[in-house]
Amino acid sequence: MLPDYLFEISWEVCNKVGGIYTVLSTKAETISHIDGLNAIYIGPDLWTEQENPLFTEDKRLWRNWRNSVADEKFKVRCGYWEIPGRPKVILVDFDDYFAEKESFYYMLWDNYKVDSLHAYGDYDDSVLFGYAVGQVIESFYKFHLTAKDNVVVQAHEWQSGSAALYLKKNLPEVGTIFTTHATSIGRSIASNGKPLYDYFEGYNGDQMADELNVQSKHSIEKQSALNVDCFTTVSELTAKECKQLIEREIDVILENGFEKDFVPSGAEFEKRRAEARASRLRVARALTGDKISDDAIIIGIGGRMEMRNKGIDLFLETMIRLKCCAQLQRDVVAFIDVPAWSDTARGDLQKRLASGENEWSTPLRDPYLTHNLCNFDHDAIATTIRNIGLANYDGKSRVKVIYVPCYLKGNDGIFNKDYYDILIGNDLSIYPSYYEPWGYTPLESAAFHIPTVTTNLAGFGLWVNSVLSRRGELADGVAVVERNDSNYFNAADVITKIICTFAKISEAEVADCRRKVALLADKALWKHFIKNYLRAYDHALKAAAERK
Repeated sequence: MLPDYLFEISWEVCNKVGGIYTVLSTKAETISHIDGLNAIYIGPDLWTEQENPLFTEDKRLWRNWRNSVADEKFKVRCGYWEIPGRPKVILVDFDDYFAEKESFYYMLWDNYKVDSLHAYGDYDDSVLFGYAVGQVIESFYKFHLTAKDNVVVQAHEWQSGSAALYLKKNLPEVGTIFTTHATSIGRSIASNGKPLYDYFEGYNGDQMADELNVQSKHSIEKQSALNVDCFTTVSELTAKECKQLIEREIDVILENGFEKDFVPSGAEFEKRRAEARASRLRVARALTGDKISDDAIIIGIGGRMEMRNKGIDLFLETMIRLKCCAQLQRDVVAFIDVPAWSDTARGDLQKRLASGENEWSTPLRDPYLTHNLCNFDHDAIATTIRNIGLANYDGKSRVKVIYVPCYLKGNDGIFNKDYYDILIGNDLSIYPSYYEPWGYTPLESAAFHIPTVTTNLAGFGLWVNSVLSRRGELADGVAVVERNDSNYFNAADVITKIICTFAKISEAEVADCRRKVALLADKALWKHFIKNYLRAYDHALKAAAERK
């Protein structure tokens, strides 16, 4: 059974924040080709000072409905999301709902025992956004639709869970799906340095939420999961986490796919790759003053600033081992593309890059850092680099580490290229995650034909193992490294050996790795994964039909 209307809710609709944006924006075009399914995406209207570049308003869209609610307290803008497929969007301004915060929180407690007492940070914004969205969908349904229409509402993450809870009470005709991309309590356990896996079966989600002071986020996430028609997540890894910490089993697993329309092909691919490599190497030479060889291996890691969860700590531990590895016969330049609290591009580096020279004989100050940091003395990556001896002061080392602490959007002042136009220049990508429900960064690398290292604690890594029916190796294009709470240093040794092996293999073997990793990435296209979404819609609609 397919829905006639699908309302998909996320804080990241027309709001590029993290991985969920990639999920929704790449899936939208595939959804648009499903006959008879009208998809409407709903997000927060956060752009008050200037126009949202991802959104084009169309005041003709649903004009009669908007006019009918013009005197009510909620404010909406309707239009199109400027992504492939240009799906229809409703952006919701929820500011006026703060006046009703206490009454809504009482309703959540009275009906679902959601604990909002310990709320802080972004909790109020998120939950009131969901409350506003619930009323918007209810109003839209009553104006445009009837009980004959099959309607599904999918809420992503705890930030929109309150919409699903509101609709369960006020619009039970619709089928509801709640998707957790990472449980708030699982992420908190991992982020706080606790051993998530060794004692996994002994953890109680409610108890740990009290201990780590995330009671309110955990509470609304748990109650959203327990009360919707269909509970979903993105991998087998997180499914186990949900069963243990949220105490509901997953109904359908929705792996994160992608569309490769952003990956160039043929001569254009090779041109952009050559440009990216040249840019990477020139920046490294300008910073360090060293004569780095043209055949240097460019290694990359990227993603969110989470030292432990994203495996950035293990990446740096590996670089120390690599620096001391006598078997390494080629130069290595390792780039950490992780946005942090950065300021402007370094003027001294800009001056060198603008000089037209290609070689320098002396390093710049802090020859590992491309941009100024607002918190130089406290930035976790920068301080680790300095403390463990990776700051590139030793000109004799084959291993250079370069920290790029800014968003690569084409205007960073150093590379002046978008992230994908830099990523394509990597020879090897390493994402040794400790906590990674899915893992878009290794999948993106794979899409750009880059041999990739991930772990069995990443959903993507487990998916690769399932596709291959064994553990992924470097020769497969994706090496899946064993990680647990006890083998941190052993994992660093394993990754070091993988890099040393990669440095020795022939050009033909590298080409074979690149071919195989691209084939693996093709198996993760949305055309393969969308069937699981259809299963989730069917599951939710059957539950709604029983209520009808």
